[in-house]
Amino acid sequence: MPKLIVTTRDGKEHEVEAQTGLTVMENIRDNGFDELLALCGGCCSCATCHVHVDPEFAAKLPPMGEDENDLLDSSMDRDETSRLSCQIPYTAELDGLRVRIAEED
Repeated sequence: MPKLIVTTRDGKEHEVEAQTGLTVMENIRDNGFDELLALCGGCCSCATCHVHVDPEFAAKLPPMGEDENDLLDSSMDRDETSRLSCQIPYTAELDGLRVRIAEED
């Protein structure tokens, strides 16, 4: 089964089994990471699923949409690796993806 490596805000790294067909947000949430709030449930309307993606995987991700970009603009923790995890479908080619949960705004 594909792996997703999640670093929590306290710097602890966790390797979890990820399910293809779900988003990165759903995989993080379903593996019990409560600090990723995902308040809108994946509708791209709140930015509470903000993560920083390992740059090694940037080319494998779908392009950022305008709504995602606008929502990330409201985050004080945004950088060039920022994405909303609800906007990243988890596929087999993302096996080993590393993300860090962004600081809470």
